[in-house]
Order: sequence, then structure tokens, then C-alpha cells
Amino acid sequence: MDYLVFRLYGPMASWGQAAVGGERPTGMAPGRAAILGLIGAAMGIEREDDAGQQQLFDELQIAVKQLSAGTLMRDYQTVQAPSTDKKHRHFTRKSELSVDKLNTVLSSRHYRQDGIWIVAVYLKDGAQNLTLKQIQEYFKRPVFPLYLGRKSCPPALPLMPTLVTTDSLKQALDTKFPDVTATTLEVEEERSGKGKSTWSADKYCLALKGQSTYYWQGELNGLDGTEHDATLTYHPWDDPISRTRWQFGQRQQHQLTLMEER
Repeated sequence: MDYLVFRLYGPMASWGQAAVGGERPTGMAPGRAAILGLIGAAMGIEREDDAGQQQLFDELQIAVKQLSAGTLMRDYQTVQAPSTDKKHRHFTRKSELSVDKLNTVLSSRHYRQDGIWIVAVYLKDGAQNLTLKQIQEYFKRPVFPLYLGRKSCPPALPLMPTLVTTDSLKQALDTKFPDVTATTLEVEEERSGKGKSTWSADKYCLALKGQSTYYWQGELNGLDGTEHDATLTYHPWDDPISRTRWQFGQRQQHQLTLMEER
């Protein structure tokens, strides 16, 4: 089967979950809505383009391998918001700020720091309008800026979208990318006049050695053809129904953590 595999890494990421009140939690790994949103941004599909968003929803499936969930960071904020009015609903932030009288709401935004995820995208049966090669080219030259859940969270390394053909979903997710934890980067020290120095990214990446967590949909044995006793199944609310109204549906997802050599 054919897959488009790419890497997500950044100093900060926020994978939105169901939010109540002022709390804005983050998931451990990017969900289906986050990945489809990333693809939509690369392809230039706007939130108001219901047909384009529906096409992504109907034709693409995703799976994720989490090398590291990073560490949790909580950002305390104050936010302006209008009073609750049952007669008038706001679907955009611009609409909320247009109200004459605004209240101050205390809010907490949660982020993942130094997380590393490998994502596999593949076509559903009957997909006719999209190709993985097309998405790969858009990732190389995205129409809109790409970010990891929030605009304040840009990727810190290239996504490196790669087309692979494998016998199982696990093999696709196990595609090797340059090891973030061993990468040495050259940094310009213009102020000191000392020229170039090097630093190792393993100071900032907190991957658990040899442990990876896989997330996928479909059959329990859909990862590698084997039903593992340690597989967890749950139902997150991250299936995008309407981007303009911010409506999300529930879907089934499987999760399995395995030890492996790196």
C-alpha cells in the first residue's frame, strides 16, 4: 500500500481537544483534525471552503507514530470575550471582538514541548480526486504557513514528506528520518564575533529511548496484521465536521506502545 510519510517536530505544539470554559488542553499526539488541517493549509484550502474540506475528510486517512510527546507546558492568559447571549452566537473571533462590551476571562493554554511525531497519510478506498504525490508537492511548497496546532507553533525542522510503499502501516510509520536527538546544527554567533559554534539537539528532545506509541484507525490488527493484547481503543472528538462552525465528531482510534531499537 502507498503512504505519504512526514515528520513533525517543534519546540512547541498544541493538539486541540474538547475544551470547556477557559481551559484549552492539548493531546499527546496530533489527531485527525490537526493533520487534515495541516494538509489543507499546505494546499491552500480555506476554512470557508466546505467542498475542499469535505474532500480531505472523505478521501484521506491518517496514522501517527509518537517518538516523544515532549513535556507539558501550561500558559496562563487573560482573554477578552462577550457575555453569553442565547440570541446571538459567535462563530469567529472577529465576531466576538465586534461586541461593544467585553469581559475578561481567565484562560489556560496547554502545549507540548519538544514533541516528535511521524505521520502516515493514505487514501481511503474509492478516493478519486486526491493523490499522495499531489499532497507531497504542496508540502514542499505550501500555500499557507504550516504550524503545529497553533499559529505560534511553527515546525522547527523540515517535514521531509516521503512516498513509500510497504506491506503494513507500521512499516510506513517506521520510516527513518534524520534522528532529531542526534542532529548537530551550526549556529551563527554574530554578536560575539566567534564565528560558528555547534550545539546538539539532544539537549532539547526528551524522547524515551526505544519506546514509541502508535495511533491508527480501522481494524485492531490494522497496524501490522497482529492483534496486540496491549492495544487500547478509545473515541476522541477530533473528526472535523465543519471548520467554519468548529464542529467535531467522534471517531474510533487504537493506541499501542512498543519497545524498539533506534
